[in-house]
Amino acid sequence: MKCLPSLWKAKIDTPQGKQTYARRLAIVEPVFANICVQKRLDRFTLRTKAKVNVQWRLFALVHNIGKIHTYGLVH
Repeated sequence: MKCLPSLWKAKIDTPQGKQTYARRLAIVEPVFANICVQKRLDRFTLRTKAKVNVQWRLFALVHNIGKIHTYGLVH
């Protein structure tokens, strides 16, 4: 039985996998990087899933407001 990382690598090495992974890097990763590095969310300060969900949504809201502000100024 193959280990999970080798299965992922085999899936990513296909042409469709490379295309999907490239889109993920362009769409998902910058959002998490911005929230972690620029907004300094390296850990949640609240406990319970409901409170963590609220905290995550607030950080996502701040991220989206920043995008609206930036693109509003450019366009």
